[in-house]
Amino acid sequence: MLKYLFKAMRPRQWTKNAFVFAALVFDRQLLILTSLERTFLAFIIFCLLSSSVYLINDVMDVEADRNHPVKKNRPIAAGKLPIPAAITAAVVLIIIALTSAYFLAQELAIIVAVYLLMNLAYSKWLKHVPLIDVLIIAAGFVLRVAAGVSVIHVQRFSPWLYVVTTLLALYIGFGKRRAEMTVLTSETSGTHRKVLDGYSITLIDQLITVVSSTTLIAYSLYTFSAPNLPENHAMMLTIPFVLYGIFRYLYLIQIKNAGGEPEEILLKDHPLQATIGLWAVSVIIIFYLFK
Repeated sequence: MLKYLFKAMRPRQWTKNAFVFAALVFDRQLLILTSLERTFLAFIIFCLLSSSVYLINDVMDVEADRNHPVKKNRPIAAGKLPIPAAITAAVVLIIIALTSAYFLAQELAIIVAVYLLMNLAYSKWLKHVPLIDVLIIAAGFVLRVAAGVSVIHVQRFSPWLYVVTTLLALYIGFGKRRAEMTVLTSETSGTHRKVLDGYSITLIDQLITVVSSTTLIAYSLYTFSAPNLPENHAMMLTIPFVLYGIFRYLYLIQIKNAGGEPEEILLKDHPLQATIGLWAVSVIIIFYLFK
């Protein structure tokens, strides 16, 4: 049963919690051991917390998941992980996450509590409300960034990065909704997710166009207008990587009909991995060699 419990905790989804490290990197504290340790602990806390949310969400969506061509294979929907065991594990993970967050930083504990309550509301009500559902997903990424800020003494972290994070998360979120609509037939989409009745492919494509464009604009503005960046504007050299990454993801969701599981794209698509890796290396070189 432990095997299926671990699978239901969705460890692949933990890649999303890497946003916790944003403050550490962009505030140029990556080489400070204390800050690195505190940020890593915050990352672990969010992994435990997000896993508890996935367990609760799968319990609440068990019938809908059984009507989905892919999600029907999840441990709870497939009957391999008993619902009482999933609920018990979720409660234990929540207690551990909240307690650990409180002792690490009280501000982190507040962020963790807000993240938990927001996701419980999402699982129960908000995921059925078009547009609000994706906005909640984006808010979760912003809270991850805020969690990283809360555990270190920030000096150079720009608010622009909150804007970029929000827009990027919206881009991924609408891409996920598009993939769900293309995978499910018109007769079963409403049965699986009521919120899909409030979307159309045309509307989602328009929303994706808006957020992808504004993401590029916001990131570009950050690279040459945010304070405490290298005076030679070297951060502007990272724009092509972001541009290609957004184009590549758009190609995957519209041509390859991918995007239903964004973490799978991140773990399997080599061109996207390459551009993210090159962007990360460029940021580290610029931030830590051009002070």
